[in-house]
Amino acid sequence: MSNPRRVKSTAAPPRRSLWLAASVLAGATGLGTTGMGLAGLGTSGLGLSGSAHAAQTRTTGPKMNIGAPGKPSDPVTYLADHEQYEKTGLVTWSGNVQVWQGDHALRADKITYDRNTGVMAASGHVAVVDPDGTATYADYLELSNGMHDGIGTAIYMRMEDNAKIAANGMRRTEGKVNDLSHVIYTACQICETNRLLPPFWQIRAYNGTHDVEHHRIEFEHGWLDMLGIPVIYFPVFSMTDPTVKRQSGFLIPGISPHDRYLGTYITIPYFWAIDQQQDLTAQLLVASRTGPQLSGQYRNALNFGNINFTGAIAYDTHGESRYTNTFGNDVGSAGNHGIQGYVRGSAQFAIDDHWRAGLNLNLASSANYMRDYRITGYGNEFLNSTAYLEGFGVGSYTKLDTSFFQGLNQGTIRDSDLPFVLPRLTYDFQGRPDALGGTFSAHTTDFNVYRPTGARDQRGELQMNWDRPFHNKLGQQWLLTLRLDSTLYHGSHLYQQPLFYESSRSHTTGQVLPTIALKLNWPFLRTFAKGHGSQILEPIVQAIYAPNTGYSERDNMPNEDSLGYEFTDSTLFSLNRYLGTDRLDGGLRGNVGIHSNWIWNGHVVDLLVGESLQEHITRNMPAYSGLDHHVSDPVGRIRISPSRFVDLTARGRYNPWKNRMDYGEGLISTGTELFHVNGGYVYEPVTPYYYYARSTPPDVYYKPISELSAGISSRWHEYHVSVFGRRALKRKEFVSLGGDLGYNNDCFGLDIFVIKQYTSIGGQQRNTTVLFNFTFKTIGTFGING
Repeated sequence: MSNPRRVKSTAAPPRRSLWLAASVLAGATGLGTTGMGLAGLGTSGLGLSGSAHAAQTRTTGPKMNIGAPGKPSDPVTYLADHEQYEKTGLVTWSGNVQVWQGDHALRADKITYDRNTGVMAASGHVAVVDPDGTATYADYLELSNGMHDGIGTAIYMRMEDNAKIAANGMRRTEGKVNDLSHVIYTACQICETNRLLPPFWQIRAYNGTHDVEHHRIEFEHGWLDMLGIPVIYFPVFSMTDPTVKRQSGFLIPGISPHDRYLGTYITIPYFWAIDQQQDLTAQLLVASRTGPQLSGQYRNALNFGNINFTGAIAYDTHGESRYTNTFGNDVGSAGNHGIQGYVRGSAQFAIDDHWRAGLNLNLASSANYMRDYRITGYGNEFLNSTAYLEGFGVGSYTKLDTSFFQGLNQGTIRDSDLPFVLPRLTYDFQGRPDALGGTFSAHTTDFNVYRPTGARDQRGELQMNWDRPFHNKLGQQWLLTLRLDSTLYHGSHLYQQPLFYESSRSHTTGQVLPTIALKLNWPFLRTFAKGHGSQILEPIVQAIYAPNTGYSERDNMPNEDSLGYEFTDSTLFSLNRYLGTDRLDGGLRGNVGIHSNWIWNGHVVDLLVGESLQEHITRNMPAYSGLDHHVSDPVGRIRISPSRFVDLTARGRYNPWKNRMDYGEGLISTGTELFHVNGGYVYEPVTPYYYYARSTPPDVYYKPISELSAGISSRWHEYHVSVFGRRALKRKEFVSLGGDLGYNNDCFGLDIFVIKQYTSIGGQQRNTTVLFNFTFKTIGTFGING
């Protein structure tokens, strides 16, 4: 019988299910085809119609127990425009029907419900929302057992990350497994203007299975189609569904057709999600030119820290007996084949709110093993491992650490030459302004350096600093600095590397250097261009006095942290231009400079030039320091940005006595996203001499560094391309060349990366590397190395 009357409900529809159904179905994709395929799927036709007022005129049904096996307690709650009852127990709802049972929501134009068997037959714009948020659409769907079992035709499923499945038919079993026939899967957008166009990529298979319980999708006898063209056939393909962020299983293998040391090789990775906070990725590498390698990466995200370690063990069959070191010398090499391995990683743990501890580990059995198996870090001169304890306070920082070094270039560095830092203590304190308006700060770095072969020394240091800024009515900004540096050393074996002093006895020495400095900044500001521009002209003058330090080597004073000296625009007004504190700038000196800045209508010009004047020039200054006269070489920096499309920065140091540039570098960046160019240039008078060299380096190490780098990139819609290069002008050879060509859209990415390294390591150059990266949304990324 027909019953258009409004029936009073004994229970309102569940708010959660109603919202879930409305939010998903309001933007649902309709099914415009009854056959297999995703083309033709639209974006209308399944939205919930009606409003709050319209819902009051609809038929609201009471809860009814369906008596289905396994779910006898799940009631059915429904909304319908019309309902009709049969004496046989058959109920028919029609007109925008909505049904809720448990955590499932069902919507259709018409639903027939058998109260005796608990079977629902839905037809016309059928949509089901599962507990995981997956929405399933069909022409016809028959459900039972609390919507856990069923069959359907013309199936369309929408999942997370815009993943979609279409199939001719489906069988659902216990709400855990969906068996699909003639199935298509994609995560690409369907063309709105021409729905018959195939998606950019799709997996098309004879059969498919969606394991809801274990979150996996499997395809049998399938093809990968690109733009509707079959590309790859696979008898079986298994993947996690888009709801899964971490799940155990094999990852996509990698293949490389050629490598100089590995030959043709394949990598087979396996991911093990141990639990919600830790996982392990194991990978087997099998190569044609050498033995296999088994590697693994372990990660653990703890509540109080994290652990991330990678290690490997391999059987290296390359048994080279000679090795060409950094200076081109042919030297013996041993222990570089057979069982080899490495370990690299870090761990950090929070002890409390103020203290944390950590470890960084880098060890390898040999440099040749790292070369043969493409281990990250090959090409470095050494590996560094350290353990540390850090503390953070209000205005203070403390760190206690110890370090170990392993030499990779055994032809130049012996491990016995490398230091052990046992330990090093660093402390910094920054106080608040005191009653005089000044601020006190303190710093110390104390260490014990041990070398099995070489100098051994211990240092205690204390640096205290007091800064008092002030200004006057003329707009002058003054900064008074009082500083005291004090260090105490005890050293032995000072006649050995890296010091090579004449004394062979143990020696205790130290230094105390008080420094007073006064710095003046006097900025002048004006506007121009009718108020649209501003200019700053700022003279800067600084006077510094400290006792002359003279030749520290004469006092047999160790030097562990002050091997480099830098006089540029960035250190023009520094109290100490050494990189550390084993060597200090002393004597009476002054620094002067002019800083100017113009900004108008999006244009920027910033300029700084200056030089230093010193009373003493007999100190042990490095060659080409720019400080070998009472008046230093002038230094400068300029940045020009005429628009947001062009930016140019240059800095350098000019030697007026020899009429040459002793240091210079420049960077330029110009263009738009469609076409962009960047370039760089650096010049230094001499290549840095390697610290542990036991022999005289070849002439190339005395040639100036003069290198030019450049790159061009372009991005147009989904396409991008870039090329880059680096060339040593003095050596008249390239350092590296490379490029990248790629395409990216909403569901697919392709990158082809090519690089050629011309640098020789161990007397050998790597072949040109070609890398293909393919990314399929919701499936993963895999690559091919060439």
